[in-house]
Amino acid sequence: MATTAAYAIGQQFHAALIVGDWQAIRSMLHDDATWSLPGDNAISGTAAGGDAVVERAKKIASYGLNFELLHILVSRENMALSLHNTAEREDAVLDEYLSTVCRLRDGKIASIETYLSDIPGMNAFFV
Repeated sequence: MATTAAYAIGQQFHAALIVGDWQAIRSMLHDDATWSLPGDNAISGTAAGGDAVVERAKKIASYGLNFELLHILVSRENMALSLHNTAEREDAVLDEYLSTVCRLRDGKIASIETYLSDIPGMNAFFV
């Protein structure tokens, strides 16, 4: 896969996430896609299957996050989103930097693994 195609998938994924276009996200995923997140909270663990990955994205977005895109990073075959996620409510503030690494297969996302700067903060926010 050309790096320009991987970059375009990153742009499309982020754009769909910020507007809540769940069908667009689902169309970018293989049926057997997975998404792994660290921590011990309501969004941690591995979501298995394209539909479960979309449900994970919906759940994260339901907390009112601002998904600030810092960079789209590409390798020879994959891409990653470098994000600064922020949100707040009365009892908690989220302010974390992360990389969401997407492994691609045949022009679609096969797996997602998220790396976080503040797992304790994530645990406190996603209850």
